Amino acid sequence: MSIEISATKRQVQGTGASRRLRKANRVPAVVYGSGDAVMIELDHNTIYFALKNEAFHASVLSLEVEGKKESVLLRDFQMHPFRQQVQHVDFQRVDAKKKVHMKVPLHFVNAEIAPGVKQGGGIITHVLNELDIACLAKDLPTAIEIDLAGLELGHSIHISDVKLPKGVEVATHHHAADAVATVTVPRGHVEAAAEAAAAADASAASTAAAAPAAKK
Repeated sequence: MSIEISATKRQVQGTGASRRLRKANRVPAVVYGSGDAVMIELDHNTIYFALKNEAFHASVLSLEVEGKKESVLLRDFQMHPFRQQVQHVDFQRVDAKKKVHMKVPLHFVNAEIAPGVKQGGGIITHVLNELDIACLAKDLPTAIEIDLAGLELGHSIHISDVKLPKGVEVATHHHAADAVATVTVPRGHVEAAAEAAAAADASAASTAAAAPAAKK
């Protein structure tokens, strides 16, 4: 399903004009790439709630500006330091024939049945929560699923283990051996086990020392 958003062209630009827009519950924005940059404005509440949707950040969006639609990606946005107010939004036009580079969220599933958790008492650590990918716009996934069902205690899932959708490749700065998720024994369990082992050793030593005295 395509995510659609409407905008109008900004007639006046500059800091003062942007300030007046925000007071009128509008958000200044820009569309750039593959042609001239176009200054636009958006309804604040519409874009505010759209930004809460994870898919909005990793989808090809249909942006309508005064009746003309074009495909864009969300590239950046700024929030007010302490108010729940969107200050500015950047969109980039999409060229259907060129690969786009995007950060896509990772969705972890089946953690509760992973052997390292269910039998080993371990906890899952998400080393990465998103992955940089490259693909054509038509192949852009809104998220990539990471199946943890077979993860053993002390083991990790690496980027080389991730099943990528068709047409999608990992960005070059990632390495195949980079960990995505791992399962380890909680620190408290390790310390408790060490204390129990130390107590058992002390008890055994005490028993061994008492044995010769008992024979006397």
